[in-house]
Amino acid sequence: MTRAAIIVIDSLGLGGAPDAADFGDTGADTFGHIAAQRRLAVPNLVRLGLARAARASSGATIHNDTVLAGAHGFARERSAGKDTPSGHWEIAGLPVFEDWGYFPPGEDCFPRGVLDGLITGAGLPGVLGCRHASGTVIIEELGAEHIATGRPICYTSADSVFQIAAHESHFGLDRLYDLCTLAKRILEPLNIGRVIARPFVGERPGDFKRTANRRDYTTPPPAPTLLDHVSEAGGSVVAVGKIADIFAGRGICRTVKAGDTESLIDLTIKELAGAPDGTLIFTNLVDFDTLFGHRRDVEGYAAALEALDRRLPEIEAVLRPGDLAVLTADHGCDPTWPGSDHTRENVPVLVFGPGVEPVDLGGRDTFADIGQTVAEHLDVAPLSHGTSFLRDCRAS
Repeated sequence: MTRAAIIVIDSLGLGGAPDAADFGDTGADTFGHIAAQRRLAVPNLVRLGLARAARASSGATIHNDTVLAGAHGFARERSAGKDTPSGHWEIAGLPVFEDWGYFPPGEDCFPRGVLDGLITGAGLPGVLGCRHASGTVIIEELGAEHIATGRPICYTSADSVFQIAAHESHFGLDRLYDLCTLAKRILEPLNIGRVIARPFVGERPGDFKRTANRRDYTTPPPAPTLLDHVSEAGGSVVAVGKIADIFAGRGICRTVKAGDTESLIDLTIKELAGAPDGTLIFTNLVDFDTLFGHRRDVEGYAAALEALDRRLPEIEAVLRPGDLAVLTADHGCDPTWPGSDHTRENVPVLVFGPGVEPVDLGGRDTFADIGQTVAEHLDVAPLSHGTSFLRDCRAS
């Protein structure tokens, strides 16, 4: 038993999901379509097997991939939805077979009772928005009215989510958090997976900017996950980024957060450098999804992948003999796809560290194979779902 790291490149799908048609996503391919539109300089990701995994998943031909240094494959999602909690919980060994509740498309999509409960319970003068929308777009549209009236901006997406945007100083950050706590309680009967606080700053359209003080209020996992198994065995689970929010704090020993991808990578490297034996470091790199996937920004996504690629040798350098690291994703969010929502795709499974063999792990039947592998590696109780591939990628 040494240490393990799971790093989620949020939304880096590899296309090819067998049930993509059920979600209207047949042909979506986040990585493949980015690479088709823009030549990518990602030699370290290719070295770890991303190009081969992409070709095996969707048939996409990306790069020369003759030199490999990591075990590689892809995984299919078994969970009913393509949202963030489902993807992460499945990675941690807990597929979500019963789908969440969702809000219908169109204007005025929230039940009147939900809005009345918020307005009355929080003493609000009213609310704005109340529809499906891009967060950045609706803040730009309604931010000035929000400041003038004190009415928070409520909106949703195709995910099971209720989002509330409010100005950090004019409305107040703590007040926004309290409002989201109230909203989560009101929405429990509707089985809405998350309420998200979306604070922003700025005084006028063109200046509004969301801040790093986002907070997710997530329904707790209904059963133990890898995180619980590690912590109950006496190991340490360090959540980097929004992992603690996704798991509602369950099984987590310590949380560290930062405002952007570079800082989150810095924290991951710092934690790996000092973590004792038996530690699981679980990182989410959210900007790939929120800044580039949802905003359909191909160039931004490509540049972010290249920036991550340049940092990978630093992560490898702090891995000790026997450590295991996994790069993966929780769903797709193809920036070339219509709309602004997640896309149902397979995800990469790139395993590296001292002693990891450059083998083909093939197509895994569930994201939970990742969690089961890490559980075996850390010598904790096996999970209820998933098949470990640890012996396949370790030298005999």
